Amino acid sequence: MEISASASLTSSGLVPRLFPLFYPQARTTSCAPSLPSSSVKLISSHRRIAPSRCLADQSALTGISVVDSDPIDAVQRKAMDIAPALKGASIFLVGINNPIKSKLGKILADSLRYYYFDSDNLIAEAAGGNASAQALKEADEKAFQESETEVLKQLSSMGRLVVCAGDGAVQSLTNLALLRHGISIWIDVPLDVAAKGDDSFNSEPIPELFDALKASYEKSRKGYDTADATISLQRIATKLECEDVETLASEDIALEVLKEIEKMTRVKKMMEEASRPF
Repeated sequence: MEISASASLTSSGLVPRLFPLFYPQARTTSCAPSLPSSSVKLISSHRRIAPSRCLADQSALTGISVVDSDPIDAVQRKAMDIAPALKGASIFLVGINNPIKSKLGKILADSLRYYYFDSDNLIAEAAGGNASAQALKEADEKAFQESETEVLKQLSSMGRLVVCAGDGAVQSLTNLALLRHGISIWIDVPLDVAAKGDDSFNSEPIPELFDALKASYEKSRKGYDTADATISLQRIATKLECEDVETLASEDIALEVLKEIEKMTRVKKMMEEASRPF
């Protein structure tokens, strides 16, 4: 079905049809349903990836040889460790949209046996493609924002999801409240790295993309700051003594995300135990 640039995705009914199982019933994140493959995008098995180029640096720091270790196995083991405490809570990744964030989301979903969604992609699919979604945004920004909220509302009513959330997720109080249904994590990717786009061989940031990302970052920064945790790629690279952020393996980043989630679940457990009557 083709829609005009001024049509709202929610009023046209396209968003509800995009999630036939999600709509109209809502549920808590602690009890995930069994979703049919026709309603979700299951994460396919990822090919084995060579160890991070930073592993040799880790060996020098710890004195333990980790050259032959498999970073994917490390991520999966950590995911298994924290899964019981996570209790199926969904994970929302906020921050500038870029290939690093998308790949990270898929790895996390795969390791936790979660489902993966990209909220911006869902809106684009409902609109009939990226061009139609952009036309809607330019012609009727309010309608586009309502569509963003509707998608987040449906996703936040589910459990066992890893969601790469677009900037619209942090630009309104309503959307920020919806993120509280799960765990929100800001993936802080340096602007100059994100501005290289999808071309991994591009050694320099694309000027037009850098300017657009910078404007979006400044508009969304306060929203990013409300996330439950922040994962700084620059900080991870420094910790692992990598030459730069781009030498980080996605598994290195995923492991840091899982460790941060583990800290949060431990704190929550301690608070719950402290509140119990003697």
